[in-house]
Amino acid sequence: MTTTAPSETGDATTTSASPRGTQIRLDGVTKDYGLSIPAVDRVTLSIEPGEFMTFLGPSGSGKTTTLNLIAGFETLSAGSIAFDRRDVGGLPPHRRNLGMLFQNYALFPHMTVAQNVAYPLRERRVSKSEITRRVGDVLELVQLTGRDNHYPSQLSGGQQQRVALARAIVFDPSALLLDEPLGALDRNLRAALQAEIRRIHREVGSTFVFVTHDQEEAMNLSDRIALFRDGRIEQVGTPEQLYRHPDTLFAARFLGDSNVFELDERVVGDRVGWDGRAWSVAPSTTSTAVSGESATAIVVRPEDLTIAASDADVPTGANAVSAVVRDVEFMGAYRAVTLGLGAADVTGTARLDALDARLGPGDRVVAWWSPARQRLVAA
Repeated sequence: MTTTAPSETGDATTTSASPRGTQIRLDGVTKDYGLSIPAVDRVTLSIEPGEFMTFLGPSGSGKTTTLNLIAGFETLSAGSIAFDRRDVGGLPPHRRNLGMLFQNYALFPHMTVAQNVAYPLRERRVSKSEITRRVGDVLELVQLTGRDNHYPSQLSGGQQQRVALARAIVFDPSALLLDEPLGALDRNLRAALQAEIRRIHREVGSTFVFVTHDQEEAMNLSDRIALFRDGRIEQVGTPEQLYRHPDTLFAARFLGDSNVFELDERVVGDRVGWDGRAWSVAPSTTSTAVSGESATAIVVRPEDLTIAASDADVPTGANAVSAVVRDVEFMGAYRAVTLGLGAADVTGTARLDALDARLGPGDRVVAWWSPARQRLVAA
């Protein structure tokens, strides 16, 4: 079943088989430690039942503090937090019925896998027969059946993380909060566990709130991403929305590689100027954050940039700029071409077919793209 739930900060589309988690509503949430700017500054966001929401941003952007406010580990300076429209701002963590998964697995070394997973059930005084059933079910879900009597020291890092995940969901929490849980793992293991987390989210159908600074991880996992900057949410949307339609230069640069042309002139009609050339723009490719008085920039993704030998080879209607090839790297699936763009020699990148070996350092070329594949953002 697909559930579509719009909010004031972006459209949410979750694809869980049976979304049954809680709705989490943040309204003007603020955390002020008395520094020059609040750690979290008037954040308003609605996370829908069964949604996989990721908080993404650089260190110090407020994403982890926001997660801790949801968990109850931090107290609010202002604003409110509600679960299914019930205010939980005054509740301690243990009364919020949330599962937590951290980078540090926090497993009990003297307990077996089954005992670790059963711990939250024993604390809730669940019957022994029910504990046995639930532990068996959740170990099957995380693919650790048969490891019941192993101790953490007998498991790999990935297996320990699966145990921690099983323990976090075994008591059927209203939502699962994940604070950079894959940060300590190597790249291949991270990719494998990302796939497992996606699968488990689909099967469990609960609300997941995931914190990371890794853009690729956020893009792979999320139904929606809340991009944090300086304690505020810069933009909220699906991974595709944030990648293809960033509102600001910060959003464009943080999610994926970008060719950025910062414009000296404001938009005039459907034309802008850069490096002595007139480029076409269209309302459909213009961010809503761009106003008549704002500084602007055009963003073009590397895969949308094409290289021609001369202006004569550029299609009619395309936007183009002169360029010099600085370097060419073979990346397997493509060739990454580093360019010096325009008279200002702005660094840019194009991704060409891996079989295209015609370019070399020092070549003078023309870089061009379709106006439909650019984005005019607030700079």
